[in-house]
Amino acid sequence: MALKSTRKTSTLSESNLTPIQEIATAIQALRTHVAVFDVSHRTQIEITGTDRTRFLHGLVSNDIKRLKAGEGCETFITDLKGKVVAHVFVFCGEKSLWLDGSPGQDEAILRHLGKYLLIDDVQLHPRTAERSELLVTGAIASQLLQLDDALPLVGHVSRETDGHPFDIRRVDLLDAPGYLISVPKSRRDTVLLGLRTVGVVEGSAAAFEALRIAAGSPAFGIDITNDNLAQEVARTKQCVSFDKGCYLGQETIARIDALGHTNRELRRMRFDTSDVPASGTVVFDASGETEVGVITSAAINPDHVAANSTPSVVALGILKRSALPSDTPVQLDPRIAQCQGCVI
Repeated sequence: MALKSTRKTSTLSESNLTPIQEIATAIQALRTHVAVFDVSHRTQIEITGTDRTRFLHGLVSNDIKRLKAGEGCETFITDLKGKVVAHVFVFCGEKSLWLDGSPGQDEAILRHLGKYLLIDDVQLHPRTAERSELLVTGAIASQLLQLDDALPLVGHVSRETDGHPFDIRRVDLLDAPGYLISVPKSRRDTVLLGLRTVGVVEGSAAAFEALRIAAGSPAFGIDITNDNLAQEVARTKQCVSFDKGCYLGQETIARIDALGHTNRELRRMRFDTSDVPASGTVVFDASGETEVGVITSAAINPDHVAANSTPSVVALGILKRSALPSDTPVQLDPRIAQCQGCVI
């Protein structure tokens, strides 16, 4: 894999760093250079067959039929009630469609899509077990990967090095230019070594999680479940087309749009504490008397780590409508700790 060297030596983060140091190292790399995160556990499914576009178009919330080779979109796979079966990015190739999403969605996606395979010329190929994925992200990631014409969001290209093909997919998971490199598992170490050689910092899983939460990127099975209606994830602009025609769950999603709101939605929050609350921690209003939601994931605030200032926590959580506006004061369960915060 040909890469443009931007440094003379590697700045790979070491495993003996504390979690705070790991986050600080990753943030420095993101803002000034490039970081890489091993995200090989992400879901990857390939769909082939002459009916693939029409088939998938009828089962997801975004417009698949408009996609041309090299383009993509973010979407929900929804059920008849408009609830989220999966949250994925769809990438359109010349001969197939690829689904790429947060970990652990393979079984549910294959089972759900399989129910609607009748006489269609469609084949579903689970690829997670045979492919690795590396997220290369940061200020000069496009330059380092020699993407002369920077890929647009959810754009993708196929490349080859030493006779081995791989795919680069633009997904800004961490609020910085991000490129998912999908390669056969046998090539993972070679690609990672090449990135290290040109000075790319290897970020830890803990750093990735903190940056993901701070960026507001939801993870299915953590921040999103199949109990959520599509609009409750608060990614309607990115994931839902209201012009595409019929699809499974459309009636419910259109009805919610007509009403203008949901009763609860996913939001980011910040709390003035260094103690990271567990998933499921109840969130209260400013008075501490009324429950307004629940934490789905939380981590040390990367921005405060980078600034070397008083630690705080960032979180994602499902909040009731009364607490959705930005700057709404909230607090963690006062029975556990006195901890003030706000919606961001």
